[in-house]
Amino acid sequence: MHSERNERPISVIGPDGRPLTKDDLPPPDTRRWVARRKAAVVAAVNGGLLSEEDACRMYDLSEEELDSWRTAVARHGINALRTTALQRYRSPRG
Repeated sequence: MHSERNERPISVIGPDGRPLTKDDLPPPDTRRWVARRKAAVVAAVNGGLLSEEDACRMYDLSEEELDSWRTAVARHGINALRTTALQRYRSPRG
């Protein structure tokens, strides 16, 4: 339980169903973003372990990039984060 309203949780449920802590997150210098790493960041943000601002700053992500990951997971699941699946799950422009 939290003693203050603004305190972040110690762990959240990760993309694989197991507890996810800050120690389990990808290192800040990550440059190769595989689906599993993206999913961990999305789970951390969605669960309140990291704020959107903290995640963007920590991983040098734009808000749009993080939002695209979150949207892909919400609409199509973790497999939508795979680079090879981007074209399949991306909304048509027009």
